[in-house]
Order: sequence, then C-alpha cells, then structure tokens
Amino acid sequence: MFLYVSHPMCKKHDNGWGHPENAERYSRVEDALVSARLLDYVLTKEARQANDEDILRVHTPHFLKTLKAAIPQQGLITLDEDTALSPDSLDAARYGSGAVLDAIDSIMAGQAQRAFCNIRPPGHHAEVQKPMGFCLLNHVAIGAAYALEHYGLERVAIVDIDVHHGNGTESYARVEPRVTLISNFESGIYPFTDPHSDLPNQLKLPMPAHTSGAQWLEAWNHLGWPFLQAARPQLIIVSAGFDGHQMDPLAHWNLHERDYQAWTEQLIRQANQLCQGRIVSVLEGGYDLTALGLSVVAHVKALAEL
Repeated sequence: MFLYVSHPMCKKHDNGWGHPENAERYSRVEDALVSARLLDYVLTKEARQANDEDILRVHTPHFLKTLKAAIPQQGLITLDEDTALSPDSLDAARYGSGAVLDAIDSIMAGQAQRAFCNIRPPGHHAEVQKPMGFCLLNHVAIGAAYALEHYGLERVAIVDIDVHHGNGTESYARVEPRVTLISNFESGIYPFTDPHSDLPNQLKLPMPAHTSGAQWLEAWNHLGWPFLQAARPQLIIVSAGFDGHQMDPLAHWNLHERDYQAWTEQLIRQANQLCQGRIVSVLEGGYDLTALGLSVVAHVKALAEL
C-alpha cells in the first residue's frame, strides 16, 4: 500500500558546477533506499510528464510561455543567482510534477495509501508567476490543483517541513482557499519570509537557528497538528525538505534523521484520523548527501511502516 515514484529524467536538470542542487541528490536518495532494501517491499512507478494543462492550473500562461522560451539549446542560462536552466530542465521538472500526479492517481484509486516522490528540481519556491530558488515548477501546488479539479476534493493540505519557507506554495494558497498550507522554516534565511501570515488558510511556524528536534516536534504538536485537524483535509501533500538536518550546509537547525522519522509517524496518525491515511510526500531540499540519504530512509521507512 506504499508507492515510490520517480523518473531518471529528473537527473538531467543541470544548475552548473558546484551547485548544491544537483543530480547526485536524486541518485543518493535512490541508492540509500535500495541499500536499506526499502524498495524491495513497496510498489514502484516511473512517472509521467505533467502537461501544459496540469501546469496552468497553478502557473500563469505568461510564466509557462516565458519558461519555454528561455530553455537553451545547449549550455546553461541563469534565471537568478540561484536558479539555472539547461536544455532538459523543463522536461525534468515536468516529470517531477507528473510523479505527484501519478501518486495522487494511485492513492485515489485505492492502489496505495501513501507515496513518496523522488524528484528534482525541487518546487516549493516556484511562485504562481515566476520560478526562483532552485525551483521551476511548483510540484505540490500542481498536485493539489489536480486533486481538487480531477477528483472533486474540497480540502487539500500541504505541509512543508523544508527549512526554507515555501513562498511559492504560499502564492498559490493566496488564490486557492481550498488549500491549507502549514510551513515551518528557519527565521531570517532565504526567502526572508515575514513570520506572520495574513491568510486564514495558512499557518507559518518560524523557528530560530539551532532549533533542536525536540523543539521542532513540540511546535508541530502545539500548533501544527491542531491547525491541520481544523482544516479537515481529504488529502495531505508533504513538501519534504530535509535541509533542517544538522549536517546541511544551507541552514542552521539541529535536526537528525530520527526527528524526521518521529514527525512522519505523527503525520501518519493525523492522516489516519483525517483523510483515510492519504499522504503524498514530495522531495524538496536537503543538500548534504549523507544527511539527505539518512533522512529520506527514515522518512520512507515510517511512511511505508517498514
């Protein structure tokens, strides 16, 4: 009843030499899951590509037209200081979004109860009108929009545990009140988010540098889970960033892989009570390869109840 979705095309997106968001992240995640023998006991699927209709449920026509026109024939171009395009970048991102759509289809058809999508480039910084912050397409928002339209759901929750706030997903939540967004993040780092929210369908959980696993879990127990319960989602989509790990070079939290496992176990309890256990987890950040592999193994082991 657990599904792993990926596509090797996700390795083809290239941010350039030395960039922390690189193809080795995808490979390290899959290698870690294989080494832990977790993929021996679950369903696996090669993702489809999201089409223009899927993307335009979230992103504007101008966004998509501009992104298509910017794809280089060879080499790299930069969209901002953090985000690049290579010839295969848009295709890689389409497979990333398609993985989320495939996971939702399988869950709604009763073929799986939970799923993990090993994809890149990540998506949660991609706003409705512009790509940014390593992200081209907002995969979790595209998944939520698909679930609302294709399956007639009325309430979808996106829970974002990446150490950086999902500003792109927030831009979608601003125009889609049927989506509830709960996002934890380290205060004062990219994308330099206002810690206060003016949206009734969003909860921000800013936490300082050096936040421990115990403090992080307590914030979810005290604020995050009650907000989720009040939203009564019919499906939960996770922006699963693991850059809160103490080994990650781009942030300053002190989480460990055991904390991600404990959080995931709490999430499953919430989902079982709220939405028949339906969870789609989507890889976002995590830039120390060892920490990323360990954290994803802990997360998937809990999700698959292995």
